[in-house]
Amino acid sequence: MKKTFNLAVLPGDGIGPEVMREGYKILNILKKKCFINFNIHEYDIGGIAIDKFGSALPKSTLLGCERSNAILLGSVGGPKWKHFPDDEQPERGALLPLRKYFNLFANIRPSVLYSELKSLSPLRHTVIHSDINILCIRELTGGIYFGKSGRKYNKNNKKYAFDTEKYYESEIERIAHLAFRIANTRKKKIVSIDKANVLSSSKLWREVVDNVSKLYPHIEVSHLYIDNAVMQIIKNPSQFDIILCSNLFGDIISDECAAITGSIGMLASASLNEKNFGLYEPAGGSAPDIQGKNIANPIAQILSIALLLRYSMGLFELSDAIYESVKKTLKMGYRTFDIIDNQNDYITTSHMGDIISNTLIKEI
Repeated sequence: MKKTFNLAVLPGDGIGPEVMREGYKILNILKKKCFINFNIHEYDIGGIAIDKFGSALPKSTLLGCERSNAILLGSVGGPKWKHFPDDEQPERGALLPLRKYFNLFANIRPSVLYSELKSLSPLRHTVIHSDINILCIRELTGGIYFGKSGRKYNKNNKKYAFDTEKYYESEIERIAHLAFRIANTRKKKIVSIDKANVLSSSKLWREVVDNVSKLYPHIEVSHLYIDNAVMQIIKNPSQFDIILCSNLFGDIISDECAAITGSIGMLASASLNEKNFGLYEPAGGSAPDIQGKNIANPIAQILSIALLLRYSMGLFELSDAIYESVKKTLKMGYRTFDIIDNQNDYITTSHMGDIISNTLIKEI
């Protein structure tokens, strides 16, 4: 008897519901063709939840997520709710509490530049020697974003501001172990990013990563300072496989990696805790300017399901099949508006979902 997998689906705001509809097509194929017993419940989050319940993360949604094995998110936010206090706006009022409540300490963001989309990358063709496939693993619940911060006045009545970077050894060990385990399924190569020539927190980061590496002697480990790392990614991105980062540096690096792939509409993201419970979502935003136009790119949402299969369900072959279906769809020349070039007409969100779904049926 197949084990039931409880999935909380949070379509959210803007283009979230539109791209989630295409995600449902993939889930339905997995249920019918692969006999995966998905038990799916949908909940409101973000701006739509504010409108209905007065909160970006209602208790009913949080309870539904708590009863699930994973969360599949669309997107949250939009200008409609910008007048709310910062902590009550859709992004900060929903996403940060979710990460904190479920202790989602590890953000995993693959940045893949498919050969069919190389013309969209801002990098020169002479720089892109082969397909780019970088996995950025970012510590998500520690560091400077969660340290003490504020504004004060000194004795001369001069205003100053401060943010504090603090990492516990255990926090670094936890994310490092995850990175090494994932590296074992890829090219067995990790580059760890820090600023150990200046920052005490980075010195500890490097020490701990080196200590953890002794337990994985078959994994190649190297270190780069953050300033050199961003330069090396631009000069030769193909040299990287897994990049391990603190919260702040991961925020910088993951966005840079996203930029060189040509479109954020292609990038999915996973945030995990120690029990492989995950929040899976597109890396882009709610894009309210194109809401309802049926032109949003659903690929990131579809690939977030591939990440769910891999990291929360351990179904590596099915995860790879979704990636392969996307690649074949692109190879056939199909493009949404954000990835169009001079040689292709663009297709709608729903059409792209149909083509990828039909391709996946043939793959599995």
